[in-house]
Amino acid sequence: MKDIYRIFALFILGVFLLTNMSVKAGNDDRRGTAGAGSLLINPWARSAGWGGVNTACGTGIDALFSNVAGLGRIAGTEGYFSYSNWLQNSGVGVSAFGIGQNLGDYGVLGLSVTSIGFGLNERTLVSSPEIGSNGTFSISNMNIGVSYAKAFSTSIYGGATVKIVTEGIDNVTATGFTIDAGIQYVTGEDYEIKFGIALKNWGPAMSYNGDGLSVNAIYQNSLHTQSVEQRSQSFEIPSSLNIGASYDFLFAENTHRLTVAGNFASMAFSKDQYSLGLEYAFAKIFMLRTSYTYEDAITKSVFEADAGATTLYSGFAAGASVIAPIKKAKDDSDGINLSIDYAYRLTKIAGGIHTIGLVLSL
Repeated sequence: MKDIYRIFALFILGVFLLTNMSVKAGNDDRRGTAGAGSLLINPWARSAGWGGVNTACGTGIDALFSNVAGLGRIAGTEGYFSYSNWLQNSGVGVSAFGIGQNLGDYGVLGLSVTSIGFGLNERTLVSSPEIGSNGTFSISNMNIGVSYAKAFSTSIYGGATVKIVTEGIDNVTATGFTIDAGIQYVTGEDYEIKFGIALKNWGPAMSYNGDGLSVNAIYQNSLHTQSVEQRSQSFEIPSSLNIGASYDFLFAENTHRLTVAGNFASMAFSKDQYSLGLEYAFAKIFMLRTSYTYEDAITKSVFEADAGATTLYSGFAAGASVIAPIKKAKDDSDGINLSIDYAYRLTKIAGGIHTIGLVLSL
């Protein structure tokens, strides 16, 4: 019991210290100056359906975006695939795959890959600006994460993720790495009270490199040419601190569950966010969720930059999950469940974001 109190004291101290760090880091002058914006996209359907508000109560692969500590609550093996139709008629798709494996007393190991597809783009050159005469090129954007989480007791979970971030085109690319870390504390007679804290996307600055930054220059009054390389300005990673809490209202011998969750996200390079979400679950077979995320000037149009609008989200999100038991658990083996998840995030333009996911739990 004393160990639990010590860990909880460290948890509270971490909240205090990281909050101070985040407050000092984020200011109006830095907003919009970070790169690697793909790190701010939640690819997992279940948590996307309630706006990533599950910092305290997220579990499994779905928790990798909100709080990696939730990975430690995987009992066996879990695989997750999701796809997001990013804004209607934009031609952009976000694909994600994750797998987690419980290693017994050694904790849980996870691997995730998120890739954004932009389709083919027409190439133009200074010497040949006509569209259609220079071929095409593709944009690459991929994040690969290796995660580890562990249950230190029945109430304390902690974890960390190291992510490799790559983005660019065929002749100009940028590569960097980030670290996520998080803690979850679960208490109550039925473990209905949960707290969580997660530090996300902490890492060094990135910059672009490649042959695309070089040009052939001709000296004035001379026929001599020489390759000249342009310098790329480095850019920061969009780090954030998330603090969340949730409470489960249990009814009819836990057949029905209503979860209320809240989250505060202190963003180092954008406006702070406040989220509130609800999730209803029936017998671990059907789940329905919704949320609203608020930030300053969220009701303003994205075209009203002078009004302080910086997000394309309108704040509302909703989703549902249907869990089908493929094989019932027995005394000597675990069961097999297949979950179909769906999420919709309302945006100010382009008709919103649809996400669908499949989760296989062994």
